[in-house]
Amino acid sequence: NCIEVYPVNFFIKLIVFLFIQGSLQLTCQEAQARKLTFVRDAETESGIRALITPLLQSAGLENDSVNIYIVNDPTLNAFVAGGPNIFLHTGLLATSGSASQLIGVLAHEIGHISGGHLSKLAAAHKLASKEALVGTILGGAASILLGNPSAGSAIVSGGQHVGIRNLLRFSRNQELSADRAAIRYLDATKQSAQGMLNFMELLQNQELLSVDNQDPYVRTHPPNQQRVNFLQNYIKNSHYSNVPSNKHFREIHGRIRAKIRAFMQPPHQTLREFPVSDESVNARYARAIANHRIPDQKAALSLIDGLLAELPNNPYFHELKGQILFENGHAKKALLSYEKAVELLPSNALFRADLGRVQLELNDLKILPRAITNFQISL
Repeated sequence: NCIEVYPVNFFIKLIVFLFIQGSLQLTCQEAQARKLTFVRDAETESGIRALITPLLQSAGLENDSVNIYIVNDPTLNAFVAGGPNIFLHTGLLATSGSASQLIGVLAHEIGHISGGHLSKLAAAHKLASKEALVGTILGGAASILLGNPSAGSAIVSGGQHVGIRNLLRFSRNQELSADRAAIRYLDATKQSAQGMLNFMELLQNQELLSVDNQDPYVRTHPPNQQRVNFLQNYIKNSHYSNVPSNKHFREIHGRIRAKIRAFMQPPHQTLREFPVSDESVNARYARAIANHRIPDQKAALSLIDGLLAELPNNPYFHELKGQILFENGHAKKALLSYEKAVELLPSNALFRADLGRVQLELNDLKILPRAITNFQISL
């Protein structure tokens, strides 16, 4: 006899076991797929902190209560995970069209944190999984009891659709809630939400693309028409819609964008994007980085020295000069640049770590205690 008959309770246990096994496997696969690598850069981290601080204050959050992590990923994305932690892809920093667009994204993510959306989303996921599991169990039981596989499939499909539909509805509500919070923070800091709308419209254009060609932000933050309409109506009535973005914030965004692009894309692409005819500070900064990566030490140093002649108190220019010298085997000369960077920004942990590394590389017992001190301060 090829047909084995098992009691229904055995079948239900088997379905539950397989469901759990499948869930665990999916979780492991997702964990592998979402293996993150991070970028540490003093200037970028400091700049983002400057942009986000007024928003955190307006949300009633302590500045040091929210952590910011930069993910080395060229796609456009930002998300909150593992508590009050904001993750920003380098692709977002490199492609955001303006400071107000990036600030709008930051305000939205703060809205998720202040709204406690992570814990609520976990509960919604759990509920959706239960609904799908119930459908699977009932479907399997129906197949056996009725001897009709199609009846069981209908019940399974129905349970899964209910779970997915409820989860999507919950996700859309959370996104709109975060948008509402974001405009409150922008309003409180007298900033326009126009950049936020522009970013939303950019995402909306990607909805026409296949999933494989969409940036992750489109899939995790669905820009449905309701959200766009909400922002459009708000901008019509806000007192700050036509207020230009803060000049200092524009400078921060432009510098970060040029730096990230210069370090992440091929040097020849950077040199085309920032030609010698562009004598702006950001363009020369990007070209200095690109030449360093070619590597063309002479051209890179010439450009960074020119920038330092104009802005001698910029610690990040001294840091880059130190990096160029150190990575080309000139540790002693690099030491002077890193020391100047630390002198200008003594509290920066990354500067301290870099200075300590150069001091160790010199193998000089006289400065070894200073290297240890710098490492201790950097922790």
